[in-house]
Amino acid sequence: MNPYKEKTSRLQRRAIYQTDWQLKKRIQRLFLILLGLLLLHTVAMIALEGMSFQQAFWLTLTTLTTVGYGDLSASTATGQITTIVLMYITGITLVTLIISDYIDYRFYRRERIRTGRWRWNMINHILLINSPKQGGTQYYIRLIQQLRANDDYKSTPIQILTTEFQNGLPNELVELGVTHFHGAGTSPHDLSAVNVKSANHIIILAKDANDVSSDSNTFDTLHRLMELNLSKKCIVECVDDNNRGRLSKLGAQSILRPVRSYPEIIIRALIAPGTEKVLEDLFTHENDHPHRYEVAIVDMTWSDVVCALIQENLGTAMAYIESTGEVICNPDATENVNSIALIVLIKTESAPSEQEITLALTKHVERKEAWEEMKTK
Repeated sequence: MNPYKEKTSRLQRRAIYQTDWQLKKRIQRLFLILLGLLLLHTVAMIALEGMSFQQAFWLTLTTLTTVGYGDLSASTATGQITTIVLMYITGITLVTLIISDYIDYRFYRRERIRTGRWRWNMINHILLINSPKQGGTQYYIRLIQQLRANDDYKSTPIQILTTEFQNGLPNELVELGVTHFHGAGTSPHDLSAVNVKSANHIIILAKDANDVSSDSNTFDTLHRLMELNLSKKCIVECVDDNNRGRLSKLGAQSILRPVRSYPEIIIRALIAPGTEKVLEDLFTHENDHPHRYEVAIVDMTWSDVVCALIQENLGTAMAYIESTGEVICNPDATENVNSIALIVLIKTESAPSEQEITLALTKHVERKEAWEEMKTK
């Protein structure tokens, strides 16, 4: 990071903090002065007007708020002058200043929230670090909508830690109940600002899914979290597969390729750890992948189809295709299958042929018929 920019960033944070602190201290100081005036006027009414504490305090409050019921009032010249000085001049002026400063503080707070500089002190939240370089807003909308569709995360607080959205989050994200903090995952100060230690899940996105240098930023962020013993909570995107080993040594819960068109992979990693590996594998030809086989099947139960392929170590049947072209996924085990093709999850390095698939199905039917015949004897 540029030292000049880093120093400037520190100075800006310090200025923001000082402004926040100064406003709070000024309001507190004015409240203390006002409280002193209230007590002083109450004591003066007791001493000068001979009122009880209750009467004096009631008169003080009704005078300060300019209600003036008229049931009590200062009757001596000294008491009236005291009331004019303490309440009408000093007290009401202080109330005006307090209201003015409070309005300024509320405006200042709202502006800090809008620009991502407000510390929310969240707990049990989901923290998303970094924004995709292209289509970040749309990606976040899809990702968060899918999170909200899950019962476990319908009301879970979500916060984004990013250097993007300097002018505030888009309304679409705000409506989904998302907040953000303007900062970087590589900064200990910014990680503290988003209460990272209290997060349930931490997702580190690659800044640019097409740039391997994004892995350097990811590594630095994950290393910061590892130092806080939080890497086991992290789901991490890795652009270059050669960097997976380095990220794995830092203790990440899961390491995934950035697939911007399919945020469901990350959702799977949250709600069913391990299943994201299966989904990710479907996008490549490196390990297992689904393959279509033009194999006709007549009146076989789905359980027989699945067992036939597994017994011959040919793969796992995932779906069948009817003559109408409709794809039937995950049918009931007892469902009779009449298909023109099968979709099978196979090993890439040992893909079976259509003849092997057909032979396996035929052998299974023959074995089943032979067993049924033997049982009837």
